[in-house]
Amino acid sequence: MQARQDGRGLVKRSLSLSGHRTSVALEAEFWMALEALAAAQGVTLVALVASEDAARDPARTLASALRVRALQAGTRAAER
Repeated sequence: MQARQDGRGLVKRSLSLSGHRTSVALEAEFWMALEALAAAQGVTLVALVASEDAARDPARTLASALRVRALQAGTRAAER
């Protein structure tokens, strides 16, 4: 997975999902939260993103779905 930062503070990562190359741009903090979630689940970041991609509503962008997933994980952790 390649990562690069754009001029807006977003980190763009390129990855393969279901055999197709795609790029996702998120703030670095969201990538860190998703990496921590993947590690806690014992999966790779790519596997976590692929799972979210497969489960998301097609009307929601992948970037939006990943942000929501990171927020949900953070909320659950805070409730413990």
